[in-house]
Amino acid sequence: MPVPSADAPVLVLGRRTPLARAGTLLDGVPVHRLLAPVLRSLLVDSGLDPEHLADVVVGNAVGAGGNPARLAALEAGLPLSVPGLTVDRQCGSGLDAVVLACRLAQAGAGRAFLAGGAESISTAPLRGRRRQDGGVEFYRRAQFAPEHLGDPDMGAAAETVAREHGIGRERQDAYALRSHRRALAAAEAEAFEDELVPVAGPRGEVRADNGPRPALTARLLARFPAAFEAGGTVTAGNSCGDADGAAAVLVTDPATAQGLGVPAGLAFRGAATVGVDPARLGLGAAVAARQLLTEQGVPVEALAAVEFNEAFAGQVLACTDLLGLDEQVLNAEGGALALGHAYGASGAVSMVRLLARSRALPPGSLLLAMISSAGGMGTAALFEKVAL
Repeated sequence: MPVPSADAPVLVLGRRTPLARAGTLLDGVPVHRLLAPVLRSLLVDSGLDPEHLADVVVGNAVGAGGNPARLAALEAGLPLSVPGLTVDRQCGSGLDAVVLACRLAQAGAGRAFLAGGAESISTAPLRGRRRQDGGVEFYRRAQFAPEHLGDPDMGAAAETVAREHGIGRERQDAYALRSHRRALAAAEAEAFEDELVPVAGPRGEVRADNGPRPALTARLLARFPAAFEAGGTVTAGNSCGDADGAAAVLVTDPATAQGLGVPAGLAFRGAATVGVDPARLGLGAAVAARQLLTEQGVPVEALAAVEFNEAFAGQVLACTDLLGLDEQVLNAEGGALALGHAYGASGAVSMVRLLARSRALPPGSLLLAMISSAGGMGTAALFEKVAL
């Protein structure tokens, strides 16, 4: 099994905002003001000289454009010399931004990068297209695939995956309840405290996630009707909620990390991004992970920790079954079913969570992040904990 090279890029620190259900605690906070305090916190807490930053690489899916990575960098008070690059692979944007930063570091494009994702669904602009008569036709979401291939809504695609892979309602509900209970237990144990950066919201400072539901029970979940298809198994209870939030990590070369006094980090082993049928987009993560693990010669049993964005319980379980993945290593402290899905930020949230979980693991442990994306895509990234 290959080992990371001595100069492999390392992730040494991760921070995120609390994740707030869209339209609640962070309503009205634009995307760059969500991300800016995260960037500042990474610099302050790491002690990195901001002049050593080569770039800020940020994923975003439904913002207003204008390169929010650069806007957030300026809002954070970074030197004017530090540029910014915004990545859009829809739900995969945050993870792909981290992968891109690692590959830039591998290529010698800089010593240090801030990489992550940010999404303010609450402030996303209305979408409209010009009609020939000069009027405006508003639409709910962008087109992800040509009509002749099929471009189903996310929920309809989740129903297809659950049905074709035999993931029943009871199993989906049980997994959703697991996510909420694990997130609540983690919050009570203060497992999120070191990674959270408070954000000023319209009703005061936001210091904790508000997605996990203490009152949720199996009986309550069973009462939810099918949300996307008559007689279906996908409900609001076993689907993620939309969330506002931002997350980022510090990516450096090992020498820079050692200079910061960092005792350990996650060395980048590799990544894979694939395309799949847009009507079965939820399977993209499993296909990408299988390709990556095969290329790396890593059996799935060797993974010590996995973070997989929980857009829908059915697609998580289908991917778990396809990979033969032990659910005990998956999202050990809850996932998006409880915390919420902040679209372009979610893959970066997964990376922050992997960094946090790696603290309890020995050097040599392998960790995987994966996510499925609209349009029929998936990204997986493999890391190894290394002592610095």
